[in-house]
Amino acid sequence: MSSPSSSRLRIVRGDITKLPVAAIVNAANSSLLGGGGVDGAIHRAAGPQLLAECQRIRARQGGCKTGEAVITTGGQLPAAHVIHTVGPVWNGGHKGEPELLANCYRNSLRLALEHQLPSVAFPGISTGIYGYPKGEAAVIAVREAQQWLASHEYPHEIVLVAFDAETQQLYEQQIA
Repeated sequence: MSSPSSSRLRIVRGDITKLPVAAIVNAANSSLLGGGGVDGAIHRAAGPQLLAECQRIRARQGGCKTGEAVITTGGQLPAAHVIHTVGPVWNGGHKGEPELLANCYRNSLRLALEHQLPSVAFPGISTGIYGYPKGEAAVIAVREAQQWLASHEYPHEIVLVAFDAETQQLYEQQIA
């Protein structure tokens, strides 16, 4: 049986850059200037406007620290906004990685609330080149999403986007 919060939590397998949601979350690096993986894919799909906005943020505040988040428009994406958050690099889990990863979700969702965004989609933050174990990351992602939805009106819906079947299954196991 699903809890009230899980009716507002969806798992989708696919390309986050194609989702028709109010905001997508970018697993950014601290420079905010694009990179590989989902970060590069989002920058390519959004077009040059996204990079220009990120450059302005970087000039104003020097980038984005691990666990924090900033928001821009979505450029040419279906999503009107991109929330950029910097996940932790996995170093065995003993250097605050779980709390930093949880902060990525909390701070991204705080921005969605501040901007009253009805829907936000998250990739598997830190599970690519940053090496965070997918299973442990899925536990944190689902926990933070469910806790947020239980006590906040915005966003109305959170989508966890799985790039592959393994990640989709890990998310589904946490909700079951």
